[in-house]
Amino acid sequence: MADKQTVAVLGAGSTMGFAMARNIARGGYDLRAWNRSREKAEPLGDDGAQVFDTPGEAAQGADVILTMLANTDAVIACMDGDDGALAAAHADEAIWLQCSTIGEEGTERCIGLARAAGVEFVDAPVLGTKQPAHEGKLVVLASGPDRMHERLQPLFDLIGQRTMWVGGAGKGTRLKLAVNSWLLSVVEGAAETLALAQGLDLDPGLVLEAVRGGPLDMPYLQMKGKAMIERSFEPSFRLALAAKDAGLVQAAAERHDLDLPMLRAIRERFDEASDEHGDKDLSATYLTSAPA
Repeated sequence: MADKQTVAVLGAGSTMGFAMARNIARGGYDLRAWNRSREKAEPLGDDGAQVFDTPGEAAQGADVILTMLANTDAVIACMDGDDGALAAAHADEAIWLQCSTIGEEGTERCIGLARAAGVEFVDAPVLGTKQPAHEGKLVVLASGPDRMHERLQPLFDLIGQRTMWVGGAGKGTRLKLAVNSWLLSVVEGAAETLALAQGLDLDPGLVLEAVRGGPLDMPYLQMKGKAMIERSFEPSFRLALAAKDAGLVQAAAERHDLDLPMLRAIRERFDEASDEHGDKDLSATYLTSAPA
């Protein structure tokens, strides 16, 4: 890296935010970190990071302000609220790199705030869960001005194994919604298929064996199916967050006048499952179809 830059990570104590922040710090950037529960971000100090009490303090002097938070309200609050990062950002110099999954409306609100503050905005949600985040093997779905590509690519290379630049700001979020609809469909489809096999008095593992290695197989099906059969739901991606994402997918479909009944049903099932199993892995939606 020719010029050592400073990155502020807001949400640095979340599962994804912590892993991304650590990889950025270890990659040679000066890291300034903030998390609502400060103690979750404190271990980043071992990698040379400074941890602050407010988003505004973390954003002081930062070249890039990266947000990785649970929802739109959390992102807006840390950027535009009391002691928010935007007030501390250097207009015309800082980049707001928004990596949270917040849907179309949330992203549009962020674009408006960035424009009003005179800060460059790049929409870059990521694909991947806990392990890929720790290994720096996420897929970055970046969207924003072309002039940001060269400046941000070294940073993206630290958190991801691949970066896709897909157009103007907002397109990254739309692609994330489309991919998430597929992920949610695979998990719910697997849950109901294995529940059906169990209900037919079959070993549900026979389903995974029957498709193994063929055109209907996929690694994610085998991984999540095995977790369902073993009822092992240590979270790599919490069901409560998956339910939130299902709501964002449905909102996008309705916004664009798309009639997608399967996605509506999946959103309803994930909401139902999340009420009882929200802190488990999203594969725990299986427990709603096969509670016994």
